[in-house]
Amino acid sequence: MKRKKGGTATLAVLTCIVLFVFAFPFIWMLLASFKTQAQIMSTGNFLFFKPTGHNYTSVFQEYDFLKFIVNSFIVAVGSTVLSLVLGLPAAYAIARYKLQQLGLVILVARIIPGITFLIPWFILFSKINLVDTYTALILSHMLVGLPFIIWIMISFFEALPLEIEESGLIDGCTRHQVFLRIIMPISGPGVITSSLLSFIFSWNNFMFSIILAGDKTKTLPIAVFNFMSYSEINWGALMAAACIITLPVLIIALVAQRYIVSGLAAGAVKG
Repeated sequence: MKRKKGGTATLAVLTCIVLFVFAFPFIWMLLASFKTQAQIMSTGNFLFFKPTGHNYTSVFQEYDFLKFIVNSFIVAVGSTVLSLVLGLPAAYAIARYKLQQLGLVILVARIIPGITFLIPWFILFSKINLVDTYTALILSHMLVGLPFIIWIMISFFEALPLEIEESGLIDGCTRHQVFLRIIMPISGPGVITSSLLSFIFSWNNFMFSIILAGDKTKTLPIAVFNFMSYSEINWGALMAAACIITLPVLIIALVAQRYIVSGLAAGAVKG
């Protein structure tokens, strides 16, 4: 019994240490967002300081951060929805008709670094005058979001028993009706998982936006550059902006963690 209690205590201590190591940057970021520039540069007042809300005020009033939030939301939602519309039927077809070669192509597209597409993507959108448009950003984000959704949902659809679909076909449903009325309602955890992870990727994406976005469609990760200049970095406003960028992702992760875990685990074992 003593050994068991000792092992539990050791595990608890190690867990707290690991959590502190991973949480410390977020704690520092949150505290720094309420400090002045002088307080941030000082090493003697990490926890004890007079908080100020000036950083958040300047983020929205001086840098028009609300516009960047709207841009990021439009691009993230647009790329996620279109990826779901194209990816779910594709994943179902690959899973049910055993299209392993097509699945391999999707996997290769998922593995290839996104930076490989930057130059051809920029040239293409420049030729058709789509640079600095939501269309260009949404399509570029789908380069990663679409293969990601397909790859997650292939395993999920393969884990569903064929008897469910056969029952629908016997009752007179077409293959499309089986997919829409039977498969999709029971695939909720997988759809939620893939869509949330795709949304998070798009929300945090920096690489595509820095090349294809302009003044009209600048997203949150690119807007962070507004707080950096040649002479100095506005650390207070930068940390406030980082907190604003992190908050939606953090809320999504906390609220939907149950669906994410169940969705990832559902496709791990075939039924």
